[in-house]
Amino acid sequence: MLPPRTSAWRPGRPVPLQVQLATLRRGAGDPTYRRTADGAVWRATRTPLGPVTLRLALVPADAVVEATAWGPGAEWALAGVPDLLGAADTTADDFRPSPEHPALVEAHRLHGGWRVPRTRSVFEALSASALEQVVTCVEAFAAWRRLVQRFGEPAPGPAGAAGLLLPPAPRDWLRVPSWEWLQAGVELRRRRVTLLAAPRAAALERTVDLAPEDADRALRSLPGVGVWTSAEVRQRAHGHADAFSFGDLHVAKDVSHALVGEVLDDAGCAEVIERYRGHRFRVQRLLALAGHRRPRRGHRAALPTHTPNRAVRAHRGVRG
Repeated sequence: MLPPRTSAWRPGRPVPLQVQLATLRRGAGDPTYRRTADGAVWRATRTPLGPVTLRLALVPADAVVEATAWGPGAEWALAGVPDLLGAADTTADDFRPSPEHPALVEAHRLHGGWRVPRTRSVFEALSASALEQVVTCVEAFAAWRRLVQRFGEPAPGPAGAAGLLLPPAPRDWLRVPSWEWLQAGVELRRRRVTLLAAPRAAALERTVDLAPEDADRALRSLPGVGVWTSAEVRQRAHGHADAFSFGDLHVAKDVSHALVGEVLDDAGCAEVIERYRGHRFRVQRLLALAGHRRPRRGHRAALPTHTPNRAVRAHRGVRG
């Protein structure tokens, strides 16, 4: 076993570590992600140099983030810690919420230290986001958990022995039998996104170096990847502060209600947040962190399914 490698990063600003990385966690039972009682975050991922386990912990007295990494990808992961914690989000200090939107002003006051993360792991973000198309978070997270537990592998270092798992590599996704997808509740439409993307994984990783518009275009050239999935991937892997989740059943409605007190669809919300172009995902995330949700009334939308043992499902919208 390779010895762990360590680094220390001084961000020069407060870093809300667990809040900063929360969007990378696919549910409370995500086998690739762990938060420990000492406030540290553990994350298992794959890199161009191989698998890695990364542990991040704050040392407030020294204003330092300590990083420890195990595995062949340790050097790559340590080099990416600043971007993971928002250093690549260079426009954050330019963001100014309008006084016309007091909810956003308050959200920015409370969570202005948050920055858009940049994992540089495009296929990993895509394979997880594809599972979240159409269905509820509960169903998507359960599918992710089951498939990682079945086809992932122990993470490098001591965390692997304690149950932390690497997500499946592209080749491993291609080996998942059809019945395993079905047992995880994943119908052909969603699994097809990952299966078609896996052979192009290397090319997908190169999109992190593209301009936002070009990266969006490249992602959406894949069958089954639309506006919503592209945004979800770029929010995590690329660090794009403008990648708003259009196409989600809830996001535009929640954001518009928080900003103007009206529940609007994507088109209406787009008009409201146009003034924040360049920061539209930042607006979305800040409001979510502040707990802004529109009042829910009536029954949730339902979607028939072709997977076993589920006759009707609630869903967040037909997203792609």
